[in-house]
Amino acid sequence: MDPLEVEFLAEKEMVKIIPNFSLDKIYLIGGDLGPFNPGLPVDVPVWLALNLKQRQKCRIVPPDWMDADKLEEIREQERKEDTFTPIPSPYYMELTKLLLNHAADNIPKADEIRTLVKDIWDTRIAKLRLSADSFIGQQEAHARLDNLTLLEINTTRSFLLDSLNYMYKLRSNLQPGSGSGKSQDY
Repeated sequence: MDPLEVEFLAEKEMVKIIPNFSLDKIYLIGGDLGPFNPGLPVDVPVWLALNLKQRQKCRIVPPDWMDADKLEEIREQERKEDTFTPIPSPYYMELTKLLLNHAADNIPKADEIRTLVKDIWDTRIAKLRLSADSFIGQQEAHARLDNLTLLEINTTRSFLLDSLNYMYKLRSNLQPGSGSGKSQDY
């Protein structure tokens, strides 16, 4: 899965908008949306919120966790802990990117939020690299990936899989009775 596919999944997350138009309920395969009344908040998927925002049909209300003070707390907690701390949204990075790129005017302290989310991301990726290095160095057979998001896992997937494949090949070549020292790729 590549980052664009993860972003596609993130677009299904619900976000609150304040429409400036009237429309009855919309019946979609994924569920019913609306009714839409000017000034009354309604929950819609991110993909629809961005579409309506681009057509100037609504104002997007940022998610509760997209607040500078809350993100500051998360960043400090992430820096203090050795393990991965729970994140308020499984798509925090993707949603931040989408909402700040298309609706920054609706989000207070947008630049500060962008910086805080990037700091959280950098801290978590650094932890992930250290964990992967330790995992490979100790020749472990399994690991727990608690509190990681899909994008974070996908960021290190190829490195980790390649490393484990090379370790497997090296181990099978060093085992007694392995024949002429050649291993088979499966």
